[in-house]
Amino acid sequence: MKALWLIAVDGSPPALRAVDHVLLEAARDAIAPAIMLVNVQAPLPSDVTRFVSHGVVQDYHREAGEAALAGARFRLETGGLAYSQHILVGEPAPTIVNFAREQHCTLIVIGARGLGSVASALLGSVTSKVIHLTELPVLVVK
Repeated sequence: MKALWLIAVDGSPPALRAVDHVLLEAARDAIAPAIMLVNVQAPLPSDVTRFVSHGVVQDYHREAGEAALAGARFRLETGGLAYSQHILVGEPAPTIVNFAREQHCTLIVIGARGLGSVASALLGSVTSKVIHLTELPVLVVK
């Protein structure tokens, strides 16, 4: 069975370092894992969405997700690694975990983000929540 790795990408430098790490790991193996790039967009507040059409909201999420995924796509394409991309809407950590479970991923790869708070002194809050919510292995890349 081929490995299926989910890479959570928000466009940040730590997320791009996670993509770079996957490229290095894939180059070492004879069989590259299947890669799913995932970006999670926060839902817009209802006081905003009630004034615009559903299509406008979908376009906004798609455009923002595409922008967040651009650097990761470029790196994977340059490295010759195939991938699928997925732009989801919801609370980031549970959305990532649920999607990984539904897709039968074998690993979640995510960048670390130091946000300076006591709860997330070493890891970003999304990264910490993903680790706590999933039973899957999680690779955190600094």
